[in-house]
Amino acid sequence: QIFNQHNAEAPSLEQAFRRMAPMEPNLDHDLSWFLLPSYWAKMVVALISFLCFANSYDGDFVFDDSEAIINNKDLRAETPLGDLWYHDFWGSKLSSNTSHKSYRPLTVLTFRINYLFAGGFYPVGFHVINIILHCTISVLMVDVFSILLGGLQFSNKGRRLNLAPKSSLLAALLFAVHPVHTECVAGIVGRADLLCALFFLLSFLGYCKAFRENKEGHTFSVFWVLVSVVLGAIAMLCKEQGITILGLNAVFDALVINKINLLKLIQKLLYKDKALENAGLLRKGLLFRITLLMCGGASILYIRWRIMGTGPPAFTEVDNPASFADSLFVRAINYNYYYSLNAWLLLCPWWLCFDWSMGCIPLIKSVSDWRIIALAALWFCLIGLICQALCSEDSHKRRILTLGLGFLIIPFLPASNLFFRVGFVVAERVIYLPSIGYCILFTYGFSLLSKQAKKKKILAVAVLGILLINVMRCALRSSQWRSEEQLFRSALSVCPLNAKVHYNVGKNLADKGNQSAAIKYYREAVRLNPKYVHAMNNLGNILKERNELHEAEELLSLAVQIQPDFAAAWMNLGIVQNSLRRFEEAEQSYWTAIKHRKKYPDCYYNLGRLYADLNRHIDALNAWRNATVLKPEHSLAWNNMIILLDNTGNLAQAEAVGREALELIPNDHSLMFSLANVLGKSQKYKESEALFLKAIKANPNAASYHGNLAVLYHRWGNLDLAKKHYEVSLKLDPMAPGTKENYNLLRRKLEQLQKKGS
Repeated sequence: QIFNQHNAEAPSLEQAFRRMAPMEPNLDHDLSWFLLPSYWAKMVVALISFLCFANSYDGDFVFDDSEAIINNKDLRAETPLGDLWYHDFWGSKLSSNTSHKSYRPLTVLTFRINYLFAGGFYPVGFHVINIILHCTISVLMVDVFSILLGGLQFSNKGRRLNLAPKSSLLAALLFAVHPVHTECVAGIVGRADLLCALFFLLSFLGYCKAFRENKEGHTFSVFWVLVSVVLGAIAMLCKEQGITILGLNAVFDALVINKINLLKLIQKLLYKDKALENAGLLRKGLLFRITLLMCGGASILYIRWRIMGTGPPAFTEVDNPASFADSLFVRAINYNYYYSLNAWLLLCPWWLCFDWSMGCIPLIKSVSDWRIIALAALWFCLIGLICQALCSEDSHKRRILTLGLGFLIIPFLPASNLFFRVGFVVAERVIYLPSIGYCILFTYGFSLLSKQAKKKKILAVAVLGILLINVMRCALRSSQWRSEEQLFRSALSVCPLNAKVHYNVGKNLADKGNQSAAIKYYREAVRLNPKYVHAMNNLGNILKERNELHEAEELLSLAVQIQPDFAAAWMNLGIVQNSLRRFEEAEQSYWTAIKHRKKYPDCYYNLGRLYADLNRHIDALNAWRNATVLKPEHSLAWNNMIILLDNTGNLAQAEAVGREALELIPNDHSLMFSLANVLGKSQKYKESEALFLKAIKANPNAASYHGNLAVLYHRWGNLDLAKKHYEVSLKLDPMAPGTKENYNLLRRKLEQLQKKGS
């Protein structure tokens, strides 16, 4: 549907469009910068944005990628596609009390497609898509900035004109090479921000398309307004910030299409000026279009609310300490300080960190804290810009400053803590969209400086220098995102007070087997945050493995005291108590863990080990059976069932369990070995031999596999083969228990046979 706009009392949209170019100064006029055709400008932006992040293409899965991708069952083919619409970003049910309520089904769908095409968790494909998305967004920015900086005007053929080719190229380059974007591009989880930004920009461009000229004169198309709303909804299904584009479209409509002077409009509203009735807004369609945007936005939010429920996200004090402060003054001061840090990251993106929580930014609790200066500086600049945006006599200046502030502030609102608590202090990823506003303001400031400067080339060289430094910073930062070790260590110098940084460095070292170094970082994490239960749990685990059981018990007991529903700590405490032979306490700890996590196969496995130590064989078998029901691929539980049944003489039952296990896990060599032992005792030598050989093929360096196969041949009468495998077993492990004695017995028997033969 197309609405023609004619108004005798107010200028038509056609007249407004045609007046725009001669009445407003051209931003490019005094700008000392490169002038390229649109096609070449986009090629340059695409190439430079690619160069910034190309070295991240073969990086690993790092940090949050593990939870959002590797451990997310929604990516696997066996999970119904419909589940994506009822789960959060991390694969948890939205109705769960532990859900973060981050509803991004379309982003998860792209992860799932990545996983299916790659045939598994291979990070290259995930990284390549992220790089392509950022390059695409950067190219779209050329068109977006040409509208925001140069206005919206069409040729007689209905083709949109780029009235600011130089400034739009500069702004797009600033966006493309901004180092704060590294987390979104090099971190795979940043796909949410990239997809959101893509549809955010498409929604804006679609809204602009609603005002394209046709033969009957300038009109607006309801169809393209509705398309813009739909694209805004898609952006929100990628990440929550996407909904803010509807508000920005309304701001753009008022400022650019209708050329409203906000200050005068506010004055008329305050004084109930009758002239407001003759403003022609209704007949120019602004109120109608804003009504469409508002209805669309309200519908989107209502549907989202119905899907995710009314419960708030579950965050802890360590995630966002300011939001848990009792004093409203402390909350307000710290929120504003966080805003100033975000602004600083846009201005000087040198100190970047993957996580800014857990003491990285200590709370401001008094006005005597010197950091109050940052708040004052932020609001001094913002108030100055707002005053210029409202009060300037230059309509061109008012428009650009208002649009710059709008794109800077409005997309940031969902992360501002103003409407609801967020799960972070500062997050570089949430600045991806607000950086559009920063680029507008920077470019406009550069044009003003160029206008005043006598040596414009020096100014242009300075800006080129900034771009070059940012490119190098992007390359360096994206290389740090290639592996967890580099990423975590890079944060030590930026946030030395962040307990999570030390925890992650320690965990990375522990995963690589460097327990001594890991202990140092875990202890520092606990020192910085004495309530850091995950650090206590991991440190307790390492101490348990090093047989430092009493300190391990103290740490784990403190962890469950701080967080009584911490199931993993309860299980690990049970393991330590079992090792200390305090069996009743261990059993109680295991059952407490299961109480807090109903589906906990590892805990059932350890409970089974406890019952086996107490000779409670039926209870042990039941516990291990529960473990395999919850996790059919739990090899250790299957093995222990087979071994216990074998040791208690229940060979038929042991064989049945072994065959059941191998059907579920056909390539597990330890299960082949255990079942082969049972079959050998049952005198099923041929089948036992086949399983032993298959196990040895899978794991040829296991001395026990060769030793037990030798015993089978020894019983079977294949003495030469028995001798061969005894020798292989002793070569692999000269101290293998029983193997040397059996080998000596075989040798004596062979010597006796030789004597008889001679």
